Amino acid sequence: MSKQQIKYYPTILGAIHLVVLYIFIQTIIDFPLALLDYYNGTDYLYHPVKKIILGVGSTVFIFYFAFRKAKVPLKELFPAKSFNFLILVPVLFFLWAAQNLIGEVNIALNKVLPPPAWFWELFNKIFESDYGMYGAFLKVVIMAPVIEELIFRGVIMHGLMRNYSKFTAVFISALMFALWHLNPWQFPATFILGLVLGILMLRTRSIYLCIIGHAINNGLVLISIEYWDQLKETVFFQSSRSNQLLISALITIISLTLIFLLSQQRKVKGN
Repeated sequence: MSKQQIKYYPTILGAIHLVVLYIFIQTIIDFPLALLDYYNGTDYLYHPVKKIILGVGSTVFIFYFAFRKAKVPLKELFPAKSFNFLILVPVLFFLWAAQNLIGEVNIALNKVLPPPAWFWELFNKIFESDYGMYGAFLKVVIMAPVIEELIFRGVIMHGLMRNYSKFTAVFISALMFALWHLNPWQFPATFILGLVLGILMLRTRSIYLCIIGHAINNGLVLISIEYWDQLKETVFFQSSRSNQLLISALITIISLTLIFLLSQQRKVKGN
């Protein structure tokens, strides 16, 4: 049997099935509750207890399902090698600068496909919480990165890297990560984030670094939303848009270079 005939879990189709299954589990609970709330004026859909039970329950089921299908040890499914903590500095600067550059792409996209009012209402609810800023931080900066990285840079990338080329594994995992958010106006940002996190996983084999990088990105977004009135008064945002883009482009290039240098895997003597 040739190597190309051997298929490990998940393949591209298997990864798509896993993501669709996760969304389906959420939908079969949320849709009836949404109808119940609509016709009865209740608020079960956004009840904190429901969100915790559904979030934890669906995630545990998906991880158990994927673990049984992959048939590999957890340490292989979720690699956690050590990494140079200095890499977090260029990762932070890259994500910040990239968000400024992607803003131009979003402006162009909004002109072609203007987002409806209901979209902004749903988007804002992502960063809303029953427990204020602390609840939003827990949901957006801690829970979301852990769950999403274990799925996309853990389970999905593990299978893709065993079945396909490194480029295909990073590209497909980033594409599915972006599509999973079901948000065309957020697609450029999530796709770029997925590519960067995929490269970090490829070069460092550390799920911890991917989770931290994801958390940094979501934290920057949360801060920009919560404190935009203060941020827009800073020297950087008071400068011309062309200067902002130039500075952001330079920081992006420098940060990427440092990321590649600091993510080089150390060679072990004797190997």
